Amino acid sequence: MSLQQHPDVENFSEINHPLLKHKLSILRNKNTDNKQFRELVKEITMLMVYEVTNDLPLTSEHISTPLEDFDAPTLRDKHPVIVPILRAGIGMVDGFLSLLPMAKVGHVGLYRDEDTLEPVWYYFKIPTDSMQRTFYICDPMLATGGSAIATVDKLKQAGVKDIIFVCLVASPEGVTKLCNTHPDVHVYAAHLDRGLDAKSYILPGLGDAGDRLFGTH
Repeated sequence: MSLQQHPDVENFSEINHPLLKHKLSILRNKNTDNKQFRELVKEITMLMVYEVTNDLPLTSEHISTPLEDFDAPTLRDKHPVIVPILRAGIGMVDGFLSLLPMAKVGHVGLYRDEDTLEPVWYYFKIPTDSMQRTFYICDPMLATGGSAIATVDKLKQAGVKDIIFVCLVASPEGVTKLCNTHPDVHVYAAHLDRGLDAKSYILPGLGDAGDRLFGTH
């Protein structure tokens, strides 16, 4: 895999890999059914997790192989926390847990008011011992950036210091807003899309990821 930086924003990376791009194209197709959509979201997330976790801290543990004893690299004790933004973010959790089965999972519940386009809170739950953990916020789409910024704000108010945002597709407007508001939060996407339409939907986008995941459209 390779990373492509946003030309104007240092803390944004687009993850480039042929398999990832291929699967994302199938995901976008309006004829992709709910079952395949869910499977693809999980697969794409797994491909992304491999890249976004490349700086997880390691320690060593003395183990015995069939041939000898040696000091083997292992992840440190403070396991990461995955925080999906409900509801669409739920579709990315299994992809994370497939590679990070020891991770804890928090939940953030907010929705976008269709008139004001501002986020409205209805749920927030994270592990109590969160101060020293790395948090991965996941949401399939980064559109206006409002929900992402509200989530980062809330986590920082709770004392969280190490935050990464992971999405499948992002708009330039959302990336710029999130990255400029929180320059200490690195944002990863499988693709930086063209922009937002008049109703602030990403183009070409995925449609409504929550509806397509759960069959509610």
